[in-house]
Amino acid sequence: MHAWPASEVPALTGQGRDLRIHDTATGGLVTLDPGPVARIYVCGITPYDATHMGHAATYNAFDLVQRVWLDAKRQVHYVQNVTDVDDPLLERAVRDGIDWAGLAEKETALFREDMTALRMLPPKQYIGAVEAIPGIVPLVERLRDMGAAYELEGDVYFSVESDPNFGKVSHLDAAAMRLLSAERGGDPDRQGKKNPLDPMLWMAAREGEPSWDGGSLGRGRPGWHIECVAIALEHLGMGFDVQGGGSDLVFPHHEMGASHAQALTGEFPMAKAYVHAGMVALDGEKMSKSKGNLVFVSALRREGVDPAAIRLALLAHHYRDNWEWTDQVLADAVARLGRWRAAVSRPDGPSADVLVEELREALANDLDAPAALAAVDRWAVLQAERGGTDEGGPGVVSRAVDALLGVAL
Repeated sequence: MHAWPASEVPALTGQGRDLRIHDTATGGLVTLDPGPVARIYVCGITPYDATHMGHAATYNAFDLVQRVWLDAKRQVHYVQNVTDVDDPLLERAVRDGIDWAGLAEKETALFREDMTALRMLPPKQYIGAVEAIPGIVPLVERLRDMGAAYELEGDVYFSVESDPNFGKVSHLDAAAMRLLSAERGGDPDRQGKKNPLDPMLWMAAREGEPSWDGGSLGRGRPGWHIECVAIALEHLGMGFDVQGGGSDLVFPHHEMGASHAQALTGEFPMAKAYVHAGMVALDGEKMSKSKGNLVFVSALRREGVDPAAIRLALLAHHYRDNWEWTDQVLADAVARLGRWRAAVSRPDGPSADVLVEELREALANDLDAPAALAAVDRWAVLQAERGGTDEGGPGVVSRAVDALLGVAL
């Protein structure tokens, strides 16, 4: 599977700072020191509908992580998956009377278009669950053979008790885990499981559903968590720098994935930092496909909304905050984009050197995009009120906003 094209990231004078970011597993800020190649895995979409603002906010957060690293003169090895076979996708295809694979291909293509329009930097590897199956099967077999997994009526489950570090990502108690497992794709009430929280690694073939050769596992398809583990381990290895996604992935997805990897390798932790973006709401409820309360990136683009304004609307909120999408949020972003473009369109202006350092400082401090936007606002006000004599100032600002915030002026 191919990713989307990369937009050019302007090179800035000087060098950015090390990134301090909130780690869910420790509950506080950690300073990442990735070395020359920073490694990041971000969980991708299940492509049964278009990209909504919740998706866009999440991928915007991890795009900023990459931009901070690039400004610090590091290479970035970014991997993202596509869960192109899963129950919601199959259910949508049945509901609409269409082919599930065609639906996945169509929505993945639209996601690429949205990411391109929003100037999100693409992953080095963009891997679908289906194409990862040949690498998933041996991992499930190994977990079973080492006693970390077991069979139940043809399905294979991971035993959470096989990982002594289970629970160290989310720090939830058993009752909260069970509740979230039931809400987010698990089956804690299935009879015969060793532990209600044990997640499925391999689902035996069901009539009318797609299945693949699972070797000694029999025909079937992979569970959700092992998919990401197989892709991450193959392309990044253990101990990569950032595992990213929305806050709704803390449990069970990232907790279970960490345990799968740790049981397989005997190493801890799977990732140095577990980083999670907040949820975006509409009409008082979290924006989600199941509820249908969605604002789609592609729909806004069709209406003629500048993707740069959409991105500014996302940047106006700290990535860890939960917030609500409103018409006013978008109107404010459109107005801000207009002010910024007017400010950089003049041949000279206030010096930009201080602003560039303010942007670097804000983003290195747990991706504080609202503080970065406020710094550009201050420069734009000075430009409008007094101007300046720095002939290169507006150009430097334009390149810095592009390089660090991903907004083309």
